[in-house]
Amino acid sequence: MQIIDGKATAGAIKDEIKKEVDSLVASGHRNPHLAAILVGHDGGSETYVAFKIKDCQEVGFRSSLVRFEDDVKEEELLAKIEALNNDDQVDGFIVQLPLPDHIDEQKVIEAIDPQKDVDGFHPVNVGRTVIGLPSFVSATPSGIVELLKRYGIETAGKHCVVLGRSNIVGRPMSILMSQKSINATVTVAHSRTRDLEQLCASADILIAALGVPGFVKASMVKEGAVVIDVGTTRVPAPDTKSGFRLKGDVVYEEVAPKCAYITPVPGGVGPMTRVSLLSNTLKAAKRNIQR
Repeated sequence: MQIIDGKATAGAIKDEIKKEVDSLVASGHRNPHLAAILVGHDGGSETYVAFKIKDCQEVGFRSSLVRFEDDVKEEELLAKIEALNNDDQVDGFIVQLPLPDHIDEQKVIEAIDPQKDVDGFHPVNVGRTVIGLPSFVSATPSGIVELLKRYGIETAGKHCVVLGRSNIVGRPMSILMSQKSINATVTVAHSRTRDLEQLCASADILIAALGVPGFVKASMVKEGAVVIDVGTTRVPAPDTKSGFRLKGDVVYEEVAPKCAYITPVPGGVGPMTRVSLLSNTLKAAKRNIQR
């Protein structure tokens, strides 16, 4: 069994990005600029955005954070998105999800200029991804594909089961795994899937993206499988300084011995999601330079 070290891989990719940024700046271009909009004070969102700002510093990006309180009006948020769309100094930006209930999340996603949508959530980017055109690919699926490539994991002809059908992970993941560059045979499973345990146990590559801690047990994994755990649910942990710990969708201790490769939580998919956002922002910046 080999642990897929997302933290180390993301670190290597950050070094590659920093070299490109240094080269851009040396040739007279400004530093790439990533902006983030954060609504409210959700603990998870605060942590993720803080990490993203730190990541930007490490690779030489400019970063800016726009904060709104929970009670911000939808029109005010949409007006800020429009301002960022029109700001030539901002290469890409994200609106940190989830948003408060009174704000239409889909309307917010669709308001972002697809050419600045470095999260890859806009329908234009999703559609371009589906038909294999250049696009900003959703950060988590993109990071997972990069992990598989960098670990030299064979995907052609393999049966890949994706557990979960969210627009952020499950659906785009299934699309990427079935593309010609990867050539896996993909099954998307969800809460209504029959014989789920047997289906998962038939997977050569199992990608768990349900957000249900400890859902995948050893009986659901075949010997020698590759298991990618996307789950990052906060569970109470009074013994820790923060009062919580991150738990994956996979019962790591019992599943790991059966695997050829497995990602841990934390330190697996999470760092790759963040570095994919940097890669998308660099791509946006380079496109702006070429205009």
